[in-house]
Amino acid sequence: MNKKRFLLLLIVISLGMLLLGIKIGSVPISSSDLFNILAGKKISEDGILEGIIWNVRLPRVVLAYLVGAGLAVSGTVMQSLLGNPLASSYTLGVSAGASLGAALIMVAGISATIIGSLLLPFTGFLFGLTTVFLVLLFTRTMDRQMSNQTVVLVGMVMTLFVGAILTLITALFQDYLKELVFWQMGSFSGSNWTKIVIYCPIAILSTLFLWGDANNLDVLGLGEEQAMLSGVEVKTVKLRIILFASLLAGSAVSFVGVIGFVDLIAPHIVRRYLGATHRWLIPGSALLGGTLMVLGDTIARTILSPREIPIGAVTALIGAPFFLYIYFQKRGAVA
Repeated sequence: MNKKRFLLLLIVISLGMLLLGIKIGSVPISSSDLFNILAGKKISEDGILEGIIWNVRLPRVVLAYLVGAGLAVSGTVMQSLLGNPLASSYTLGVSAGASLGAALIMVAGISATIIGSLLLPFTGFLFGLTTVFLVLLFTRTMDRQMSNQTVVLVGMVMTLFVGAILTLITALFQDYLKELVFWQMGSFSGSNWTKIVIYCPIAILSTLFLWGDANNLDVLGLGEEQAMLSGVEVKTVKLRIILFASLLAGSAVSFVGVIGFVDLIAPHIVRRYLGATHRWLIPGSALLGGTLMVLGDTIARTILSPREIPIGAVTALIGAPFFLYIYFQKRGAVA
């Protein structure tokens, strides 16, 4: 299958998953009613079905898709930049750092306000970026070669350290216990159009900027020396890529909590079909990441309906074995 056909297939699957995510729920809605509602037609006297679609399911599915796409793109460029197939917002500590920033906004009591909604993505980005730089700094100090194992090890240690701080915050602020604990496990239950309006431009613009660096990412994959010989301003480009990747992941985590492994799985699968050319890899990862997130969220809210399980648990159950598969495959290749 050539690259254009694979991307077209991903687009078709994405659209199908979006419609399926909107249709499936505790309240049954037929396909004909769904299409009529999306077309703007009124099909019920009380407007209940219309309200469920427009105010509950559609914003949830759209936000899930945007977050999944953003995390996947972030994971793609992080893996390419570091030359590490295990790199992701989760393994590098971005998610943990963003979680800490968002938790501080929550315990400040302003997360539900307009100011809090605007501060959440900025705080998540700032704390997530700080965590990444600390991980890279400590890795460089411990291992000048910055091997895959060292990067992952330091990232995991940093994640555990920040997690300990989050646990302390949770213990100290009992009034926010339920909100903090449920949020740390990841959930789209609080999705609304306000969050979409804020995150959508962040996701689209950051992805476009990273896509604009596709050629630079391709050259960086050949090594920093080769990139410099090709005229790439390595330090500037790497800093820019890390900034936008952290913005994508950090702001996403700030809105929906910690959701791991989507940014690890999607790029790995897409690379097998589209290769390492980022002009194709970035949009492909975005499409698959969004699709996987909507699928995971649909499972999370329907498998034990009317109860809902955290989507972080769903992605972890699938992603953890996948992580181990990549890790041992990489070790086998090195050996």
